[in-house]
Amino acid sequence: MRKRQVVLRKAAEEPLRNSTASSFTFRSVRYAECQKNHAAGVGGYAVDGCREFMASGEEGTTAALTCAACGCHRNFHRREVDPEVVCECSSPSNGT
Repeated sequence: MRKRQVVLRKAAEEPLRNSTASSFTFRSVRYAECQKNHAAGVGGYAVDGCREFMASGEEGTTAALTCAACGCHRNFHRREVDPEVVCECSSPSNGT
């Protein structure tokens, strides 16, 4: 049996350091429409039409993972990750 190490990171809060260029990249995560198939048990396909995830509670609680609009878990909503370059850092050049 092989052991695996899993590292979890909050993508919206922690900057990623790009080793090839001197820049910090922050990722913005947004959850879009619900993709839960409510008719999967009968062999069909039906979604509820929820257009965007809205958390039911405060961040860090279990209620924050439930959508206030449709009642589904956040994992049923399509995840959109928008990488944004926030700071391009360069070393100051000396005129000598």
